[in-house]
Amino acid sequence: MKNSTPVIETKSLSMNWGNKNILNNLNIHLYEGEKLAIVGPSGSGKSTILKILAGLILPTEGELKIFGETQNYLRLDQINPPDVRLVFQNPALLGSLTIEENVGFILYRSKKFTKKIIKELVNECLEEVGLFNVSHKLPNELSGGMQKRVSFARALINQSTNSHKKKPLLLFDEPTAGLDPIASSRIEDLINKTNTKVKGSSIVVSHVLSTIERTSSRVLMLYGGKFRWEGTISEFKKTNDPYVFQFRNGNLDGPMQPKEI
Repeated sequence: MKNSTPVIETKSLSMNWGNKNILNNLNIHLYEGEKLAIVGPSGSGKSTILKILAGLILPTEGELKIFGETQNYLRLDQINPPDVRLVFQNPALLGSLTIEENVGFILYRSKKFTKKIIKELVNECLEEVGLFNVSHKLPNELSGGMQKRVSFARALINQSTNSHKKKPLLLFDEPTAGLDPIASSRIEDLINKTNTKVKGSSIVVSHVLSTIERTSSRVLMLYGGKFRWEGTISEFKKTNDPYVFQFRNGNLDGPMQPKEI
């Protein structure tokens, strides 16, 4: 697998907001079919990495390649952006659009599909996440959990107008933050189901241990703008590395202190 072109390859990726350094010379490699978790305390820059990978912001320095192609422009400025699908922590649904219009937004925007075909594709994706007869409703007519599932249905939409004949890259930003354990398990199952359905590669950003352990095979620990540790999920569970140990056990004592978080 590692002889193939990486799905993601970054070299010395850095991000500054004014005089504040958020990310500092990060090198990331993700290969087809891999499931990576980026973990760390709140405010460590995890979501910033996802926004860069999704083409929502540009890094201050460094190089980013997705599917082997250098990314120099924001996603909206690209004629044919790579197939990267970001599931936000908040469902990020447009309140004035129906569920069908939200899930099929990119297909309606492409204008290369008939309304009938889009409706069929949307309903198939909604059914995959356990939602039926909701396509005509507005987001505020659904519960928070149902809205979250709609955002997963949107990630399932096959963007077949895209010329990149690659399996998609899925990005999940704190998908279970604030959820109870049962709701978290349902979302974790949905992450795995979505991965299997689209046969893609994924990055989950999270600080929830069950989500990290159930949806990932490899872990990167981010703190202070740098990666402090990397390993498999089994190594993550048992390592005595001071950063991972403090994070895993919720200790106040350790290298990660509030003044830097």
